[in-house]
Amino acid sequence: MITANGYYASMGINQLPATEPTREKWLNKYTWAWASWDWGQAAINAVMITFVFTVYLTSELFGDKDHASLVLSQALAIAGVCIALLVPVTGLRSDAAGRRKLWIMVNTLLLVLICAACFFVFPDPSYLWFGALLIAAMSVASEFAGVNYNAVLNQISTPATVGKVSGFGWGMGYVGGILALALVLFGFVQPIVDWPGASTENGLNIRLVALFSAAWCLIFALPLFFVIPETPAASSEKIPLKSSYVVLFRRIRDLWNEDRNLIFFLLSSAVFRDGLAAIFTFGGVIAAGTFGFKLSEVIIFAIVGNVVAALGAVVGGRIDDWLGPKAVILGSLVGLLIAGAGVFFSPEASGFWIFGLLLCLFVGPAQAAARSYLSRLIPAGREGELFGLYATTGRAVSFLAPALFSLAIAIATPLVASGQAQRYGILGILLVLLMGLLLLLPIRTPKQVNAS
Repeated sequence: MITANGYYASMGINQLPATEPTREKWLNKYTWAWASWDWGQAAINAVMITFVFTVYLTSELFGDKDHASLVLSQALAIAGVCIALLVPVTGLRSDAAGRRKLWIMVNTLLLVLICAACFFVFPDPSYLWFGALLIAAMSVASEFAGVNYNAVLNQISTPATVGKVSGFGWGMGYVGGILALALVLFGFVQPIVDWPGASTENGLNIRLVALFSAAWCLIFALPLFFVIPETPAASSEKIPLKSSYVVLFRRIRDLWNEDRNLIFFLLSSAVFRDGLAAIFTFGGVIAAGTFGFKLSEVIIFAIVGNVVAALGAVVGGRIDDWLGPKAVILGSLVGLLIAGAGVFFSPEASGFWIFGLLLCLFVGPAQAAARSYLSRLIPAGREGELFGLYATTGRAVSFLAPALFSLAIAIATPLVASGQAQRYGILGILLVLLMGLLLLLPIRTPKQVNAS
């Protein structure tokens, strides 16, 4: 684990003496540059994957809405398999080669290109699978970039500040999402100025949103590209591609012998993080399909929800450094279960507003605390490898929430009125969150370094 005099010092950041760890200066140009990537990524997560493009893709423009939801969940399950097979090896190899930033850059640029390709998803059922596969491909590229991005957390924080820094990154992502969604709403969906790009003919305004999101992602990734230094190689050992899985499994075996608590955390977090991801993936779809939100209403809800989520992430990060990440995750999961049940039982849109915002409040702290929990446990020089396993264990069960979401819809379809089956998908997500909560209970909390 990095100390205040470790990587921080190598980047020229002045640290206070070790006797005053609670006064470390954690908000600096490296933190801002790192969090700026999250700000840019918000256009992919909030606009494309959650609240705008997937709502467009699962609308009546592409045929039956329930069928479109099933297609989207199936495409995301395919993406999960690809990530599970490939991500840990890429993290392992970037650690060994010292090319962490390079791979953030490569995968971010790939993500931008895939996002821009969504411009060619025309509003016709024949384009449904094409659009769903592009969303799935964005998910893969985002995860590849995110593994090395998360690994940078230990470079720019110390044990006393990792919770705050992680929460700050998530908070910046939410704020970036707020601004991106506001620009989409007032520039493309309900334009305050009449211009050709706001035309709804052939879905032009939503297809242009894909180009906007690609540009947003690229522009705000640039500070990380230029400010964060490249990592040195962890060792002189060269790992041939064909041997990567052999090395990976050997290290997993060693980790099992050295720190089973970390292995158990990776497994338990895989389940609850899949539930968290499903909330984002299907939140906008449920708002539109179950509660009848228009696209503009979905975006307004998303803007307010991101404000709430940003506050939750920042406050949760401070509680993390005070009480520990496990307490934050458990409290958040309980809150999510209560709020999710409220959404399911709400007969009207007003209930979705109330309980949906409660969901937003608890998602951010759970995500940030899960990342900081792992950061506290990772041996120095193995960040990419273990965040790769973090992604892989998550993606190894990433079929779970989409599968239970679609299974619940399929079971409910012949039993309820037409157009109401989607509501029952919420129960599938809640079941995943409950399983994650139960699996986390026996996991030990990592040692804390209190910070103000």
